[in-house]
Amino acid sequence: MSQDRRDRTGYRTRMAGTLDAESGGETVRLTGWVHRRRDLGGLVFVDLRDRSGLLQLSFDADYTDTEALERAHRLGSEDVIQVEGVVTLRPPEARNPELATGEVELQVRSLTLLNRARTPAIPVYRASDEELPAEELRLRHRHLDLRRPELQENLALRHRLVLAARNVLDRNGFLEIETPILTKPTPEGARDYIVPSRVHPGEFYALPQSPQIYKQILMTAGYDRYFQIARCFRDEDLRADRQPEFTQIDLEAAFVEPEDIFRWVEELMETLARQAGRDAQPPFPRITHAQAMERYGTDRPDLRFELEIRDWTEALADSESNILRGAVKKGGRIRGLAVPGGAALSRREVEGLEGLAKAQGAPGLFWTKVQDDGASGPLSRFLPEGFREGMGVREGDLVLLAAGPDSMTSPALAAVRAPAVRAAGGEEVRRDAWLWVTDFPLFERDEERGVLIPGHHPFVQPHPGELERLETAPERVGSLAYDLVYNGAELGSGSVRIHDAGLQRRVLQVLGLSDEEIQRKFGFLLEALESGAPPHGGIALGMDRIAKDFVGAASLRDVIAFPKTTAARALYEGAPSPVTPEELEGLKLKVQEGGRGPDGSETA
Repeated sequence: MSQDRRDRTGYRTRMAGTLDAESGGETVRLTGWVHRRRDLGGLVFVDLRDRSGLLQLSFDADYTDTEALERAHRLGSEDVIQVEGVVTLRPPEARNPELATGEVELQVRSLTLLNRARTPAIPVYRASDEELPAEELRLRHRHLDLRRPELQENLALRHRLVLAARNVLDRNGFLEIETPILTKPTPEGARDYIVPSRVHPGEFYALPQSPQIYKQILMTAGYDRYFQIARCFRDEDLRADRQPEFTQIDLEAAFVEPEDIFRWVEELMETLARQAGRDAQPPFPRITHAQAMERYGTDRPDLRFELEIRDWTEALADSESNILRGAVKKGGRIRGLAVPGGAALSRREVEGLEGLAKAQGAPGLFWTKVQDDGASGPLSRFLPEGFREGMGVREGDLVLLAAGPDSMTSPALAAVRAPAVRAAGGEEVRRDAWLWVTDFPLFERDEERGVLIPGHHPFVQPHPGELERLETAPERVGSLAYDLVYNGAELGSGSVRIHDAGLQRRVLQVLGLSDEEIQRKFGFLLEALESGAPPHGGIALGMDRIAKDFVGAASLRDVIAFPKTTAARALYEGAPSPVTPEELEGLKLKVQEGGRGPDGSETA
């Protein structure tokens, strides 16, 4: 189908951004919004905007009818118009190389005002224009904010990514199957959104945190390969990379090992990256969770930078520093970074890095600058003779140290690593850094409550060779779980699942669930596993996060049409909001004192 046929409707024959020099001489009918108007008296220029881009319109008494020219003088920002005219080449000196349509303009013959717009509450800017209004204001007027070309381009890319994902998975034999939105509350690591049932008073649905159990049941039902562009919901605190409702590319397959999942996902990411002008070249590097924590201090390391954490415990264990010696005596380690070129940083810049470590719970950082005449900085007086050779540091390095348990030093050094490289003028060794992190621990310890929690979720297959430790040393049991990491962000998390009902019961029991709780919460899953479940596994890839990272956006809100704020509020439509007493009565519910009003304030 030609571009003309796609663009043609009852109102228009083309879209504005599709016109170029080859369109010269064509008579076309266009529609869109008035982006800008420049009135020169007898000559009026209007920038017409639609989803495809901008086009300059010219109105002149020589070729524009009188009524149309009069209307052009009165056009306001964001008025909706229809114009008809002839595409004409601009004079060479009047061409705009920054616009795809910059070689042409439309000499308007007729103009119809389709709708007059009020003065916009916020301006609709091009990417190169002045600073945008505050985000809260833009979210309150999202219908205007969504007209910005940057957001339209982001959402158009997101569409292409989803379409490409469907095509890749279909090509590999996956079936797209929808799973329920109203489902049963299950413990998956975050709080459920609870939905009261009017038909069954006192009973509740939950919105799914993921389709995890349903896709496992589909494997037991023999569907072999499943995928879904799934909507998921989690009632948890928000960040720039987290929303209460989100979209994931969810897939599951039977009779697979991790290698099979890796191969499909790498093909998928290679295709999606190409859509976004990014690079993904399989096979992706792989490291274990233990290696990632040791070398980078995090299970989602940013491999655009090659700097790694070093263990300097042996080199500095006998230091004259009481803090360093004390940390080692308590079972901790001395770990740090040698940042090339970092010796040129100012004290204020170094203190800024130290602030990042403190924000992760570290009391601070030891640091020294390695220079041609020795070292300078608070750590320098504690360094032994021959420290350069013993620590493997070079002239010009900035040494940053943290001492204590890995649970403190790892997040502190991970937080400092990339900012330190950038501050020292280091360059990325690659623009697109992909990584598989494998072999996660099956369980983690919730330090606040002192209980075991799943490392990923309770359905992950333990390492087969470590099952004897499941009840006696559960924190030492590994799993067949894996994460996909891109530029320091987790894009997806998956695993091989437990397909044996007896083993699934054991894992749930280790997590502290009684037999009654197991039956009540997971009885339908265990019944499916007992019916003859095949070995199976899968992954969930964050669609919002993929789009965000591919376009380089600062927030997920820049790739979601109607996002929530960090307070989980939808400012545009005003949700959540109170309901009437009559609606509550129909649900057999009452709101207790201390609830919240629509503005977040407490109610009586």
